[in-house]
Amino acid sequence: MGPSSRAGFPRVLPAAVLLLCCLLGLSLGTELSFVTCGSVVKLLNLKHNVRLHSHDVRYGSGSGQQSVTGVTAVEDSNSYWSVRGTSDTFCHRGTPVKCGQTIRLTHVNTGRNLHSHYFTSPLSSNQEVSAFGEEGEGDHLDEWTVQCGGSVWKREEAVRFRHKATDALLSVTGEQYGRPINGQREVHAMLGPNQHNLWKAMEGIFMKPSDSPAGSRDYSHPHTEF
Repeated sequence: MGPSSRAGFPRVLPAAVLLLCCLLGLSLGTELSFVTCGSVVKLLNLKHNVRLHSHDVRYGSGSGQQSVTGVTAVEDSNSYWSVRGTSDTFCHRGTPVKCGQTIRLTHVNTGRNLHSHYFTSPLSSNQEVSAFGEEGEGDHLDEWTVQCGGSVWKREEAVRFRHKATDALLSVTGEQYGRPINGQREVHAMLGPNQHNLWKAMEGIFMKPSDSPAGSRDYSHPHTEF
């Protein structure tokens, strides 16, 4: 692929967004305390201190789909995911994501969605998690429900992502891959809620809620933080 992804996001996301901020006068700050539809975020597994990651490397077993891993590197652009609605429910840009809402997480650099199914994960023999689809479109196995404690997904709180079709939770238990992705952790899904499936929104582009009247298509500019 070239310098831009199939999902329309540049590979070097921080530099591109900072340049956009300079050109358009967009604000940088931390005042937005919740995650909104249209945001592009990195997700940190709190137990293992790794960020949800993907890349154009396929599993050698199981589904053979694009692999999803956890990485310790903070600056890797392959750890950005776009928060989107499902094929049945539109997620208006800038709208806070509610606890209990079902979303899709689209990998920015490859345009594939976070996905799970009943294939066995290669290291832990839990449920495989992969990246699937093209140009941000896949199938119903790309849908995840946000589990959190209040009314909306707050940036500072630990949340879980439950796979809608199989009821399993997005998890990391510490198993590490060898070559060609040496040191990266296996990401999989498992049924029981525990410390291995707690995640927190970290670096990213957080879309501000629109100040326009309801129904208007005039959405606000993004709030950014790196």
